[in-house]
Amino acid sequence: MKPEFHLFVPQMRLTPNAIVARAVVAEAAGFDGIALMDHLVPPAAEDQPMYEAMTMATWLAARTHRLTISHLVLCDAFRSPAVLARQAVTLDHLSSGRFELALGSGSTPGELSMFGLGGWNLAQRTARLGETLDVLKGLWSGERFDYSGEFHHIDGARQLPVSTRQIPIVIGGTGPATMALVARHAQWWNVPLHQSDRLVERRGQAGSARVSLQQMVTLVRDGQSRQEVLATAERRFGWMNGSGRAEGSGGELLEHFGALHASGVDRFYLWFSDFAEPRTLAAFGAEVIDAPW
Repeated sequence: MKPEFHLFVPQMRLTPNAIVARAVVAEAAGFDGIALMDHLVPPAAEDQPMYEAMTMATWLAARTHRLTISHLVLCDAFRSPAVLARQAVTLDHLSSGRFELALGSGSTPGELSMFGLGGWNLAQRTARLGETLDVLKGLWSGERFDYSGEFHHIDGARQLPVSTRQIPIVIGGTGPATMALVARHAQWWNVPLHQSDRLVERRGQAGSARVSLQQMVTLVRDGQSRQEVLATAERRFGWMNGSGRAEGSGGELLEHFGALHASGVDRFYLWFSDFAEPRTLAAFGAEVIDAPW
């Protein structure tokens, strides 16, 4: 069985209509899902316009028919769990069960300080994430629910409607405390781009969660100059060195992802270095997704 391929599109540098256009092409090309980022200011690109994560996910859900809609990953500290629980169930209904809730403790602490969202260190942010996951499950039950933790307090709350299905939870990160949350709560464990070298080491700590991996991809299409395409990718994303990058022809990428799939990775979130040019998505679908696995 072939792995899942999800398109990762940070909602910046592109208009909303351009993002929708990429989602539509990805759907036709055989991609299984699309994921957005979640920041209040674009990391290392503060001068770039950017659109809010949950609103953009709603827009994509309305304009697609089959793609799973998610994020890499929502920052727990940005939202009250009661608000997040309501948003997730609403998106579940609006998308006819195509929404997955992906969460993390926050990868850019300076962003939290900038906007006054708590002064928590990493251990505290991870503890808060654990409480949020407990609260989400309680509120999703449809029953009255009480909770008293260090960060969250719920007093006899109840939220309806319940979801159309069990909303899959994706947890991103590789720290020891995060891995304990993965084993306890997640259907998917996502290994971020900059932590891909930890996949093998931490796999045994993920419990029954299936493995997903984020990758930066440069596809050299037929007729393109390999040297020019790779040089452009290096100029844009050269700082992303290491095992999180994949580049080459469709055949080379098929071999790359095939080896990772054989090692136990069941899903890939692909961030294309040409900003997901529609022709690239179509070519990747034809040469990799539709290839014999």
